[in-house]
Amino acid sequence: MIGKLIIATILTGVISGFFITVYELLITFVTYYIFMGDPFKTIPTLPVWYLYLLPTVAIFIVNYLSSKDANIREYGISEIAESILQNNMIIKFKTLFWKIVASVLSLSSGFMVGTEGPSAGIGAMISYHVHKWFNLPSMLIKMMISVGASSGIAAIFVSPLTGIAFAVEQIAYQFIKQYISYLILASVIAFAISINFLEPIAFKHSIGRSFNNNYIIANLIFIPFITFFIYFYLFFKKRLLHFIDLEIFKNMSRYRNHIFALIGGSTVGTILLLEPHAAFSGKTIVMHLINQETHISIWFILTIITLRIIGTTVSIYANAVGGLFLPLMSIGALIGYAFGELLTIYHFPVEPFYFAAIGASVFMGVIMKLPLTAVVLALETTFDYNVVVATGVSVVLVEYFSNLYFTVKKNYVTKADKVTKNDIAML
Repeated sequence: MIGKLIIATILTGVISGFFITVYELLITFVTYYIFMGDPFKTIPTLPVWYLYLLPTVAIFIVNYLSSKDANIREYGISEIAESILQNNMIIKFKTLFWKIVASVLSLSSGFMVGTEGPSAGIGAMISYHVHKWFNLPSMLIKMMISVGASSGIAAIFVSPLTGIAFAVEQIAYQFIKQYISYLILASVIAFAISINFLEPIAFKHSIGRSFNNNYIIANLIFIPFITFFIYFYLFFKKRLLHFIDLEIFKNMSRYRNHIFALIGGSTVGTILLLEPHAAFSGKTIVMHLINQETHISIWFILTIITLRIIGTTVSIYANAVGGLFLPLMSIGALIGYAFGELLTIYHFPVEPFYFAAIGASVFMGVIMKLPLTAVVLALETTFDYNVVVATGVSVVLVEYFSNLYFTVKKNYVTKADKVTKNDIAML
């Protein structure tokens, strides 16, 4: 049995690594094709009507595909595992294909969702079929789902430790002692494949293993600063959009998806028109804006933060297929960078890139309730003790402050929550 498990795990890692690599490259190809080149260069030259039509048509196609197969929609990995265990979901290759199509359309047309949700789902689907091929016991389905999810995340982020931490925090608590070795094996193999084709996210300006006590005061000030933006995000998503969904459109529930598809398409079109860098998954923001040597205008950063918060939440309600890990990470990185720029304006000797790394991990960790993944992400993207310590302290305290007025749920983070009228009254 152990020999079977090892072979099944290796096969899951290999297939996931290649599958996720093709998926990421396909997104890039389609994006360049529909925007007729690098979108950040071509968007200013494209007609306004085209910028509105493109995301609107894309999201209508995504909603149509989802109406034909509900499993195409974005689901949390724990939901997939539970559905399979209860025999409520049968993952077919046809579903996998159309899920990739829906995700590529969502991401390439500018919707502010991430690649990690579909990647984890793809890995889970692959591991589900590997489980069937090897005729493994049904009690190991959830473990194999964890293996597939971790390999998918490790491949798309080119980051094995983050993939392992993600899977452990999501669904593998009870399996950690028995099956952690299989998570590690699949994640490392998928990572080894993807790193040959994809570029990892890395904050290049970290200062290494020396601990700088001068940042302690700045870190304490940063906690209420990032908490304010988390409140803004949660207010917009959990209160304003819930109210629109359940109160304004309550008599038009039949057309709910069509209405939000129109809202989503017009919102993304407007964001593309105003500032293309605020659209898409956010990886470009982290990779190019955050790591460049020159300072970025504080007003430019705050504008992108606001647009990305609005765009990300609207994308969820419009049923765009994609995760939240990367979009939230990019928002947090921009918040941290803006904070560092503000301190430098007042002659406080800090490095903005340092807070960008902390903000990226904390914002994602609090919203998705993944504190361990946040700390591992901070470590793996910077290898800087200053960032890791500050992230560990901040993610716990900011989550506490956020829960004082909002209920941050771990499940269903990649899609619009369903609440009742009583829930609205309590908000």
